[in-house]
Amino acid sequence: MAAGAGSRAPLLPDSARRRLVEDLRKQGVTDERVLRAIGHIPRHEFVSEGMRWRAYENTALPIGQGQTISQPLIVGIMTQLLMEAKPKRVLEIGTGCGYQAAVLAELVGNVFSVERIRALSLQARETLKRLGYGNVVCQYGDGTGGWPGHAPYDGIIVTAGSAQLPQALISQLRAGGRLVMPLGGSGGQKLIVADKQSDGRVQQRELQPVAFVPLLGGKA
Repeated sequence: MAAGAGSRAPLLPDSARRRLVEDLRKQGVTDERVLRAIGHIPRHEFVSEGMRWRAYENTALPIGQGQTISQPLIVGIMTQLLMEAKPKRVLEIGTGCGYQAAVLAELVGNVFSVERIRALSLQARETLKRLGYGNVVCQYGDGTGGWPGHAPYDGIIVTAGSAQLPQALISQLRAGGRLVMPLGGSGGQKLIVADKQSDGRVQQRELQPVAFVPLLGGKA
């Protein structure tokens, strides 16, 4: 893996992925299932040709349309939190390039993913299909309303920030299920975990500060 833009060494994905996994382990991703998934997935397939030499750096990278592929550490932490609830059927809001969906697909039975930007949705669908992730279904649409047609879900992961918990998503979460997302407004965001109790109440806890693009309604 290249050390800088001026010296682009040949991509060595196997060794680069191993280094990334070790880095994530040291920084708090302790679920070996999640680490194996991240170590197995060719992250370079989810970025542009010009960004491939940086694909296994622990950093967010541009994917076009003003969006980024999330930092692997954040992907690992959010996935680890979701997996604590042992989900089998997961809804993702914000497909982006499809990388987070691929990580989930390695770990759960079915992933349903919604993306509001048409170009990204089409690209992600093509990449996931080419890599053999047949248990991911993508939809171009407004993610703020979730995807009622496949509800209820055991887990929901949102890769965009909102000032409040989207009630449409909570209503599509199965009792005993978990939602993981960034929450907060102009004062800053924090990663939150929201667990839906058997009586429908939601138990919420805040974790670390994060910075995500805002969750927007409509389609683009």
